[in-house]
Amino acid sequence: MRMKKFKYLVVIITPMLILGLITFFSLSNIPEKIYINEAIPSSDLIVSNNIFMKNTKINKDKLQIKLLGLIPVKSVSVSKINDLEVYPGGINVGIKLSTKGVLVVGHSEIQSVEGKIESPAKTSGIELGDVLIKINGEEIQSSKDLSKKVKGLNKSKISVDYLRNGNVESKEIDLEKENNEYKLGLWVRDSTAGIGTLTFYDKNTSIFGALGHPITDGDTNKPFTISDGDLLNSSVISVRKGEKGSPGELKGLFVNEKESLAKIQKNTESGIFGEAKVDLTNPVFDKPLKVGFRNEIVEGPAQIITTIDENGPKMYDIEIIKILPQEEPGPKSMVIKVTDEKLLETTGGIVQGMSGSPIIQNDKLVGAVTHVLINKPDVGYGIYIEWMLKDAGVIE
Repeated sequence: MRMKKFKYLVVIITPMLILGLITFFSLSNIPEKIYINEAIPSSDLIVSNNIFMKNTKINKDKLQIKLLGLIPVKSVSVSKINDLEVYPGGINVGIKLSTKGVLVVGHSEIQSVEGKIESPAKTSGIELGDVLIKINGEEIQSSKDLSKKVKGLNKSKISVDYLRNGNVESKEIDLEKENNEYKLGLWVRDSTAGIGTLTFYDKNTSIFGALGHPITDGDTNKPFTISDGDLLNSSVISVRKGEKGSPGELKGLFVNEKESLAKIQKNTESGIFGEAKVDLTNPVFDKPLKVGFRNEIVEGPAQIITTIDENGPKMYDIEIIKILPQEEPGPKSMVIKVTDEKLLETTGGIVQGMSGSPIIQNDKLVGAVTHVLINKPDVGYGIYIEWMLKDAGVIE
């Protein structure tokens, strides 16, 4: 008798547990905020990649999600926007950045009359990744300017203002002399250059977005705090194919360093952004695309637009194999896999220089390529396009 009751309870409880687990994982994928097109009836909403709601009501820009249509389980912010369209990128671009101040990339010992002495700046607490912006109240313009200012000092104690994690801090440093010149004991950098891929161009505002991830220093892995930057014409001259354990690379050449296509004004977790000086419309894919927000993206087939040779941008097949829940901007929003045989044959999958290549699904721009997995060159990450549009200022 007891065994019959136990079996009866199992039959009742098991479906409830399964329903609860399904509900839990479904809710975890629902964003805290979704964007909807004003042209689409608000009664029919795609809340996330696996939840579609009909006959919904939005109250004061809030959507109440209910279990079985009865039990409130989550409240989601809703932002209505116009039928947003931007031009897809996919073209290879050159990037030149100058830092605000100078970035600390290393410490060096001082050879004084007493022998080798540890870096005075390191001793005072200056760390790799700090950005020196002032010495004794005077702004630092470049590495050469810093060297000139230090050499011109007539006393050993100085005040240094620097940026660390976005905050301005100050320190007093006791310098040491080497060959009768004061030394900080630092290696610094004031600029960087490379190539990447344009993600989108908004013709109405002339705003562009590229890369899908921040530009960081190779020695410190810290994002550059930029004072100035330019987007330049570039051309892909060769491809190093990616292999397991060795990421591939597009090798490019700046076509004309003196002719700037756009000014780079922001370097954020979601990419680089700024205002174009010329029309950045993709010459091959020259029609604007609707934007697909993260609640519209589904796991399955998609395409990327990218340039891997002198023949210009082309569309290649990929698959979105996993959508990752994110509430803060970051370059790892979804996992993607290259399935296009031609692209695999040429590049092995995703290679350096393809960052920023737009991801298209259901004729909408939904994201951009950002990273490759070192041990799986055909697999990598993409970023939600809404993160890039928000950092660019195209949407709130």
